[in-house]
Order: sequence, then C-alpha cells, then structure tokens
Amino acid sequence: MELTITTNPAPERYTIAVVGEVDISNATKLRDAIDLALEQPTEEVCLDFEQVAYIDSTGVGVLVGAAHHAAERGLRFAVVNAQPGVMRVAQLLGVDQEISITAL
Repeated sequence: MELTITTNPAPERYTIAVVGEVDISNATKLRDAIDLALEQPTEEVCLDFEQVAYIDSTGVGVLVGAAHHAAERGLRFAVVNAQPGVMRVAQLLGVDQEISITAL
C-alpha cells in the first residue's frame, strides 16, 4: 500500500497526516517528511496516524529516531490517533514509554 503524507505547518504545531501502512518499503519517505518538519520554526511536530493501520519495526525505528532528534532541537514530538494495531506494536516494543503516542 502506498504511503501518503500531508503536512500542515504552523508556528505552534507542524502536523504530518499519514495515510497507509508504514513499513520498510516506505519508511524513508516518512523519515524525510519528519526531518523536514524538524527543521521548521515550530514548537511541536505531531504525526496524525488516524489512517495508519500497520507499522513495522522499521517504521517504529523512524518514530524513535524522530523523537530523539526533536528532543535534541528542543521540540516536542507526538504521535496521535494511533489505531489499535499500531498502539499494540508500540507497546510490545516499549516505544510507548519512549515517545508520546496516544490512541485513536
């Protein structure tokens, strides 16, 4: 499934809406979108995962790396509206303790 990314930049929150499945075949596309957001003048980078039904370990690695890069830049980083399958993967890998991720 193709990954679609839509951005909504704002000074308070740079939102990245993601649609599709995040896996090894497209994780670089997500990483690039997040990296671009982290370079913008904003206080928070927020990923909206409402339309993401699946994420693999490569995608989770992108999220963890992004959270660390955001912290280095003094920005907040959050994943919101995570579907149950995505939350389960995050919880199984302990990522929910490392990044801000909230369920749909």
